[in-house]
Amino acid sequence: MVSLQTQQNEPLCPLGLAGNPDGGSGCVTDAVRAGINAFFFYNLSFKALIHEIKETATAQRASMFVATGTEDRDVAGVRAYFNEVQKALQLDTVDAFFAEYVAPGDSLDDVRRVLDEIHQWKMDGKVRYVGASVHDRSLALQLLQGGHIDVLMHRYNMAHRKSEDEVLPLAVKMGIPVVSFTNTRWGSLLKGHAKWQGSVPSAADCYRFVMRHPAVKLAWTAPSNVTELQANMACIDAPRMTGDEVAQWKTYGDLIYGDGTDAFEMRWP
Repeated sequence: MVSLQTQQNEPLCPLGLAGNPDGGSGCVTDAVRAGINAFFFYNLSFKALIHEIKETATAQRASMFVATGTEDRDVAGVRAYFNEVQKALQLDTVDAFFAEYVAPGDSLDDVRRVLDEIHQWKMDGKVRYVGASVHDRSLALQLLQGGHIDVLMHRYNMAHRKSEDEVLPLAVKMGIPVVSFTNTRWGSLLKGHAKWQGSVPSAADCYRFVMRHPAVKLAWTAPSNVTELQANMACIDAPRMTGDEVAQWKTYGDLIYGDGTDAFEMRWP
């Protein structure tokens, strides 16, 4: 299994901090204090998070894992974005760079060209891990089997579990770590359901559910403020989820999934 580590070979905390479009300041400081050492932003619009990562990295770069990526499929555009990232954060090396949101409408040839470019950066010491962010399971399987990536970022949560059938087992077999996102299903898992009589999961429960799978080595949390972050971080030291808890949350997740109304939520279950 590829081991996701910081530059000074420290293992990653299983919970990582990702950008929230509505996120305020202060989260990076609290996250680092709690032991979180992995950080991700989708693009350069996450100014508060990026500023805090830059400030923290000034003194602690070797103990941080900084990741980003782009949806651009034009290699020139990908290069331009990477240069902007290096300039914005004043970094020589980005720990992980993802071809983001690889979807059925993409040309895999275009995606592979982007991944080839990132592999070249890895050879040059500018990137440490080559990744792809994929919703679609068939595309995830192709990228896992093709030797194109070091790490797979993939949607997985209590409601969206069909990746347990093939994608996650193949990732384990291939030794490729999975980074999970949409762990609370855009917050819908936290809202309850009219047909559900039991307790409603907390965000920490959602992260614990995802983290219990052996393929998942990192789960992104994207709180909008420090209070949310502190509640989410309860998963870090929580005990491993029991079989009864897993069964309970799968039943609950089936109800929430059945209420999905948006094509983006339902197209790739």
